[in-house]
Amino acid sequence: MNISNLFQFILGFILGVFLLAVGSVGAAYYFFNRMAAAPPKPVFSETVADPPETTPTSPQSQETEPEPTATAANNDPEATEAEAEEEEAPEPEAAKTSTDSYKATVTWSSGLSLRAEPSQDSARLGGVDYNAEVTVLGMSDDQVWQQIRLANGTEAWVKAGNLQKVN
Repeated sequence: MNISNLFQFILGFILGVFLLAVGSVGAAYYFFNRMAAAPPKPVFSETVADPPETTPTSPQSQETEPEPTATAANNDPEATEAEAEEEEAPEPEAAKTSTDSYKATVTWSSGLSLRAEPSQDSARLGGVDYNAEVTVLGMSDDQVWQQIRLANGTEAWVKAGNLQKVN
């Protein structure tokens, strides 16, 4: 065996081990990056779909809309009574918000299940995402559940300890 053949063998062996190591590191890097990405959010059949976002109206358009109805109300006394009742309808909803209620965000990383009653066995109404802002209305008698209201007006119960008060 010649010294150049021995040198070729050693160089080939080292090159082969190097390529095998680089390939393994590249495959591991790819695999771990794929595993680190969050999976897509699951969609459940009982989850209430969020209403489509509406474009906010400018303050000018809000001011101009009541004026024609006010003109019509002055002409018809019956219309004035009906509109007065319509204007009073939102007030009871505002009365639902007690002084004990406060804004909070969901701290459980996979979101929370909304329940109809403060019980694990009650009907599931849907879910609320991580970091979603809700209004906490109160606690259950056993202090295990919190009653919340979502932005769309839905009221439900969630497990206590999974919400953080917003300053």
